[in-house]
Amino acid sequence: MSRDADRVLTLHPEGKQGVRIDRTKYDAMVAALCAVIPGEEPGARFSDLSALVRPHLPASSFGAGVSVSWYVTTVKLDLEARGVVRRLTGSPQRLVRC
Repeated sequence: MSRDADRVLTLHPEGKQGVRIDRTKYDAMVAALCAVIPGEEPGARFSDLSALVRPHLPASSFGAGVSVSWYVTTVKLDLEARGVVRRLTGSPQRLVRC
């Protein structure tokens, strides 16, 4: 398997340049975010997501030294761009699954 096959190029909802991240971490974060972001309002607060996903993440991929909050932000933006989650209007930022 090539190195590129082990990585995912993320998307950005505003069309900005995405980043390549490890596929194992991406897949685990997608599953965790989909598990904690509800399908209806009031949704989940963005500021709560790091704490909410942590119990759903494998320690083998998200151990010491891995910035869970960076992965939450990166994969959340990717899921917005793909239409899997959407931001609700207002503040604080809240998300629902589409």
